[in-house]
Amino acid sequence: MRMRGHSLRLLGAGGLLLTLSFSLGSCFTERQNEGAQLYAAHCSSCHGDQGQGLERLIPPVAAADYIASNRAELPCIVRKGMQGDIVVNGIHYSQIMPGHEDLTDSQITNLLNFLQTNWGNTNQPYTIRETAELLGRCNGSDGQ
Repeated sequence: MRMRGHSLRLLGAGGLLLTLSFSLGSCFTERQNEGAQLYAAHCSSCHGDQGQGLERLIPPVAAADYIASNRAELPCIVRKGMQGDIVVNGIHYSQIMPGHEDLTDSQITNLLNFLQTNWGNTNQPYTIRETAELLGRCNGSDGQ
């Protein structure tokens, strides 16, 4: 009988954890694919729907050495944009990239994490805290 009561408590705790995990999962479902959605809305018209870039005019973000080697600068590049010569996968590019001041810190994090983990990029994801700290370097953090 004692074992039975202990088992019921474990089942109750397991049920609570299962319910909690389903509840938490549903809280985040609308943000689950946010990085891909943000890329499609803000980046794909220039960098391509698969991150392939545009010949020698616009650099690729797919399998891009620049993404791996410029981690600390990427949040500010997304927020503030950039201009000037850059080299991506051995090719020089010199186009203006507009910034995206309308994106929150968490949206920039999700967008960058999409880039970090797709199309041949296998880089460490950002945390929101890391993104906010890096955005602070260019006065670009909005604290959201």
